[in-house]
Amino acid sequence: MDMESGEGSAEPEVYQQELKRTLGSFQVFAISFAFISVAVGIFGTYDVVLQRGGPVGIWLWVLVAVGQVLVALVYAQFAARIPLSGSSYQWASRLASPKIGLGFGWLTACYLAIAVVAVDNALAETAFMPLFGIQPDEHTARLITVVVLLIQVVLVVVSARLASVINSSAVGIELAIVTVLSIVLIIAVAVTGRGSLGNLVSRGVTGKSSDYFTVGGGLTDAMIMGLATLVGFDSAANLAEEAKDPYRSVPRAIVGSVVTAAALGLVFVITVTIAIDSIPKVTDSDSPIAAIIRDQLGSAAERVFLTGITLAFFGAGTAVMTACSRLVFAMSRDSRFPAHRVMRRVNPRTHTPIPATLMIFVVGVVLMVALPGGALLKLIVASTILPAIIYCSTIVLYLVVRKQLGRKEGAFNLGRLELPVAIGALVWVVCALFVLTVPGESLIPDLIVVGLVAVGGLFFLSLLIFHPETLKAEPWFRASSSSSRERRG
Repeated sequence: MDMESGEGSAEPEVYQQELKRTLGSFQVFAISFAFISVAVGIFGTYDVVLQRGGPVGIWLWVLVAVGQVLVALVYAQFAARIPLSGSSYQWASRLASPKIGLGFGWLTACYLAIAVVAVDNALAETAFMPLFGIQPDEHTARLITVVVLLIQVVLVVVSARLASVINSSAVGIELAIVTVLSIVLIIAVAVTGRGSLGNLVSRGVTGKSSDYFTVGGGLTDAMIMGLATLVGFDSAANLAEEAKDPYRSVPRAIVGSVVTAAALGLVFVITVTIAIDSIPKVTDSDSPIAAIIRDQLGSAAERVFLTGITLAFFGAGTAVMTACSRLVFAMSRDSRFPAHRVMRRVNPRTHTPIPATLMIFVVGVVLMVALPGGALLKLIVASTILPAIIYCSTIVLYLVVRKQLGRKEGAFNLGRLELPVAIGALVWVVCALFVLTVPGESLIPDLIVVGLVAVGGLFFLSLLIFHPETLKAEPWFRASSSSSRERRG
């Protein structure tokens, strides 16, 4: 694959095209939007907002949304210049060094692999089991999680286009859920009188909390809804080699998905908050949004909502698995991932990296079998810290190398806003990292992140000792240099 570059850009990429370009603009957008999955994210974290920040905590969604849009704009600038599978891994490898790129890739792979399990386990516990009246049981939830992972593996390895159709369908369902439910709930509140605009400024059950305004206190804890939801917009960049016109479609998908999710999410959380009839009752519920719908619209509407949420969860998990498999493939193609000779294989019939996808399934099964409930929860919490670290590192990289980046005519470009946007994004991500890592209850998730970094460090050392050539230059450059030496010989 030849990659056009402007003057002063990174070295042109000459990978042979192995992945098939089948994804149109909406399908690339659907990958990112399905990964974000605004309804799923809000459904899974709204209880934390009520318990820690009270209903008024929903307004922190706006702050997080503005910050994440700035980050998305930086990612879009990169994606418009280097449209390769692997996103920040590729950018760091080519513009900084392969050693730094390995660090980016390892952290992102860890995050995505954990995120698949987190999404599918949440699907089982909070949507699928309540929908079918299955009593809460951790072992049952884990079995369902493994079955869902297996189905997603089959879909992802059969065809990238088939997986994108699933994602597109999930996006359509999610958009319908958020839009229709918001309208119906407002009508119900107006007709029945149950609910109140005053909920939007209420501290709810946190009214007497002494640490409400402290760092790591109730109000800042409410940021978790936005921080856990408005992530993954960069997943479109992991499918750049399967996208048509990637210089434009991928950057637009990155920015468009987070802007759309932020706007729809704000409308949704405002609506459901107004529709709360009894704040203490809803706060005490295992699934506050489902409880609000049941109180306002009845049990039949609740079941319809849970059906839609189950499908949205499934689409989100499929999108995460697809993105993760492409990143593992990209790193393995460069000989920078464990068992890379196997993980880089692309099936000649399906044009998909089957071993890389199966590896994600194996990781999921191991986590479901080996980790007790408390440890799994801490691992999932740790996965909210990883994207913030990755985003921060990518923005720093961009500020350092932005002058090396060429420009392709017609590609996405911020122009004079480029530097102010990048600086604003960096300030935001540093603040988000502070909120995520400083509170005392974050100690174990912080240690998990340190452990994942240590494992990656050991792999890095193994490459440095036994295969140093893989960390010195890009594969195409090494091959080109080797050919030149052979010709001279």
